[in-house]
Amino acid sequence: MAYLLLYVDDIGLTASSTALLNRIVSFLSNEFEMTDLGELHYFLGITITRNASGLYLNQRNYAADIIHRANMTHCNPCTTPADTRTKLAGIGPSVPNPTLYRSLDGTLQYLTTRLDISFAVQQVCLFMHDPREIHYKALKRILRYVKGTLEFGLQLYPTKTSGLVAYTDGDWAGCPSTRRSTSGYYIFHGENLISWSAKRQHTVLRSSAEAEYRGVANAVAETTWLRNILFELHCPLTATTLVYCDNVSVVYLSTNSVQHQHTKHVEIDLHFVRERIALGTIRVLHVPSSHQYADIFTKGLPTPLFTAFRNSLDVIPTNASTAGE
Repeated sequence: MAYLLLYVDDIGLTASSTALLNRIVSFLSNEFEMTDLGELHYFLGITITRNASGLYLNQRNYAADIIHRANMTHCNPCTTPADTRTKLAGIGPSVPNPTLYRSLDGTLQYLTTRLDISFAVQQVCLFMHDPREIHYKALKRILRYVKGTLEFGLQLYPTKTSGLVAYTDGDWAGCPSTRRSTSGYYIFHGENLISWSAKRQHTVLRSSAEAEYRGVANAVAETTWLRNILFELHCPLTATTLVYCDNVSVVYLSTNSVQHQHTKHVEIDLHFVRERIALGTIRVLHVPSSHQYADIFTKGLPTPLFTAFRNSLDVIPTNASTAGE
């Protein structure tokens, strides 16, 4: 068995044996002009380091370059990327250099190993068409946070556990301008975080249950796609995928076929999730808000809670000791 990951002219290749790996590299070298760079250590701007616990992904140089472009190399760091008190809206004076704002905003979206800034980046991205001073202030806060956490990255572990577990949350009507909700989720494959999202929903919803349920439907759709990908990679999952949310009403709605007045507008999502549950591939369960780590993708959090959730998602500094060590 061999897996080849191709992006334009960059290739990552792994195989079930060294002999097979060498044979494939030799074959490719005969067909195409290419260079074998040895063990994977750098791919698409991500530095890959092997440690006692597995693989460590970090984008320190890329992050430092973003801070340098913003002329914030000597700025004071801050402990969280988003303010807990302020909701961004399209008000206030315009920024003098919107091009710089859009450039910095766009580069932050490629800081992919730093999922802890996903919500904050998503928020400032909403105003790229007409950035205001309050948005630029929020953007600089993200950069100050990144400045203080340059050594942080994502830890991946070798694991025999292969099930999928998802956490999903929603911030109902959190946008003060549009009253749309923000939903977020993250998904673990075994002990490894492999997928996450922070996204504003497309429509205005009439209740928190609707907002939370749309978030569950998004997470279920992603886990369904991941199950299909793993099946194609000859690693099929037999265990049911667990989806956790902190809204009891959503747990009941996922299995209760009775339609209620305040849920009739999400009928398509309801049927989709219930179909997955009926097939036995998904279970929707309740989790206390104190353990709802997906909050990090839907709202600004106080420093102690943000730090605890960040550690639980395996976003740690380079020299941090892990469970494997």
